[in-house]
Amino acid sequence: MHKIVILAPHGVIPFDLATACEVFSRVRVPGLPAAYEVIVCGEAPSVAARLFDLHTRFNLSHAGGAHTLIIPGIDDIDAPVSQAVLATIRAAAASGTRIASICSGAFLLAASGVLDGQRATTHWMAASALARRFPTVTVDPNVLFVDNGKVLTSAGAAAGLDLCLHLVRRDYGAAVAADAARAAVMPPERGGGQAQFIVHPEPSSSLALQPVLKWMESQLHRALTLEAIAAHAALSKRTLSRRFLEQTGTSPLQWLLGTRVRRAQYLLETSALSVEQVANATGFGTSAAMRACFSKQVGTSPQHYRQNFRSS
Repeated sequence: MHKIVILAPHGVIPFDLATACEVFSRVRVPGLPAAYEVIVCGEAPSVAARLFDLHTRFNLSHAGGAHTLIIPGIDDIDAPVSQAVLATIRAAAASGTRIASICSGAFLLAASGVLDGQRATTHWMAASALARRFPTVTVDPNVLFVDNGKVLTSAGAAAGLDLCLHLVRRDYGAAVAADAARAAVMPPERGGGQAQFIVHPEPSSSLALQPVLKWMESQLHRALTLEAIAAHAALSKRTLSRRFLEQTGTSPLQWLLGTRVRRAQYLLETSALSVEQVANATGFGTSAAMRACFSKQVGTSPQHYRQNFRSS
């Protein structure tokens, strides 16, 4: 069973901690009695949160042996971090544990040195402080989460849900993650590259792209071009690309490619279609074309993905 350890340092943001608890403890996988073992390890028996104290059953010594360590956000990013918490994070990293921070939890991760030389994100209001305090970290304030493989970071609040579901998707596949999303009453996926909802002094005009996105999803079997998408949206290619970047954090064709891969994941998990048929249904045209894109984004071949995540 996959062991999830959630740290509870003093000053923890209860929402971030509860997000991880709720998502991972409610994941259901056919044929398994439980998908995850979830435990919360407190810095002390009673952890001071902003509006109340949390009483934890486990201390930091129980973090050993975790497959994934979750670091929730902290209310005061200027508060000193205890050496015990930093030592726990460093020990987890040294043992190969996957580590993920939510919101301002990135400050604890950076203070431990684990983020040195890596790309990371945090809540957009704290991004400049993170970059200033830890110059060896490449801070990207414009995304929901960053996946570096063994080290992941997310933006604030709801982005923590996106990160947790992304981890479920990595562990058990798209169909299980979609069920977990339905349990949390949220969309099945917002990609990590999607822009945070940042408040700017003078927000630029934007287009509600949802109808265009829905149309693109309904046309995955077709060989859509940028010209065809722009014509459907009644926009120039330049304007369409600019508004896509503003609202999704990527280009129309890259968004389309990611959507094709996610649809292929779902079909590989839930249908008896051959790989060639899945490639045709998702607009890749050939299994070779799908295999190249799929392997680049997912990290494994369609055949191996089906073997690992095929629903019973």
